[in-house]
Parts: sequence; structure tokens; C-alpha cells
Amino acid sequence: MPRFFVEQIRGDRVVLTDENAAHIGKSLRMRVGEVITLSDANGTDCEARIVRFGDGTVETEVLEERQNLSEPTVAVTLYQALPKVGKFEVVVQKAVELGVTRVVPMLTSRCVSRPDEKSKQKKIERYNKIALEAAKQSGRGIIPVVDSVMEYGQVLKELPRYRHSILFYEEGGERICDILPEDVNELAIVIGSEGGFSPEEVEQAKQAGAKIGTLGPRILRCETAPVAALAAIMFYSKNL
Repeated sequence: MPRFFVEQIRGDRVVLTDENAAHIGKSLRMRVGEVITLSDANGTDCEARIVRFGDGTVETEVLEERQNLSEPTVAVTLYQALPKVGKFEVVVQKAVELGVTRVVPMLTSRCVSRPDEKSKQKKIERYNKIALEAAKQSGRGIIPVVDSVMEYGQVLKELPRYRHSILFYEEGGERICDILPEDVNELAIVIGSEGGFSPEEVEQAKQAGAKIGTLGPRILRCETAPVAALAAIMFYSKNL
């Protein structure tokens, strides 16, 4: 069933506008009487029947309201070093599908990709559109946010805010199952770019309170590592 995020669900009628209305009418070619799913991006879903097409609007009648049950019990923030062009889009899409709450692109000493200030904002807007579409496709109850690009030093300042944080290091560390407590409900994970992390960056993460983790004895591509990490975290926290 097609899924759309709306600002709020109040009463028995919801009117969709702009891109949502165009997608329903022009792309999906839906008709009066067909049913869609609406989400308020705050954990509430509803089934709604299309009752009328207006000038750039679609009016729906709410049939049933329910709690969205797809959100994991652990809120994960992914700090991902920027990889080469085209790979970060895949990271965002798959991370949202797997249940991430927040994605933060970061710049480390070994990042090859270093967008200028003008292109940064356009990229963030694109990444957030990808997050939105992935949230629709995977039935999420929220829309995960992709934040502005951070320098590694800024990330180090944020890590102490989390009760648990893990930097995944290609040279080895502890296994996720040995780090992750059973009652974890908030977690930050830090993953490098193609060149990984320097020993100095790893030591700095330790000083900021992060555990050093491993994703196994094989070297994973930078776009594969967050998928593997998130899948393992969701499994061990009983969200898979």
C-alpha cells in the first residue's frame, strides 16, 4: 500500500498537497476509493481512502488509526566518514531501511571526498530526500534526519553525550555482541571512509568514551560496513 508522510493527522479528513498529491495523481494514477497509508512521522499511522481530487490536492478520509510498530527500541546515530562520490546515497538508503535514527556525514583525515561549502547544502538536501523515500519504502514511523557535515573534532565532542558509542576499526577491536548491553536504547556508531581511521583518530575516540569495535576479520567496503554494523546491532538488540 502506498505510504505518505503528513504533518499531522487530525479528525477524519486529511488533505495531501504538493509532491504527495502529484505522486498519487500523476505517478501512481490512483483513483477515488483507493486506500493509502498516512504517517505523521511521530509514530502514528492511519489507513485513508481517497475521496476527492482537487487542484493540486488529494482529500482522504481516515478509516483506521494505529501505532506504527516498525521503529526499533534502540535509537542509533551513524557518524559516517564521507566516501567517494555516489556511495553516501547508498549508505543513507540502507541505514534508514535498517532502522537508523540519525545520520551524520563527517570528514576525517583520510577522506578523499571533501565537498566545498556551496555543494554541501545541496548534498544534504539530496540525502534527506533519499532518507524520506527510504522511510516510506520501509514503513518507518519517523523520517530519519541527515545532518550537516561535521569535522571529526566536532564528532568527538558529541560522543560523550551518548551512554554507548562504538568506533569500528579495520585493524580490529571487540565484537558487537561483547560490547552491546542488553538494555541499550541509544547508541552512536562511527565508521570510516575508504582509507579507514588513523591510529590517532582511534585513540581520540577512546578518550571520548567510545569502544573500539570490529566487523570481523575481512575488510569491508565503506558502504558495506554501516549495513553490517546496523544489521548486527538490530539483531543483538532484538530488533531483527
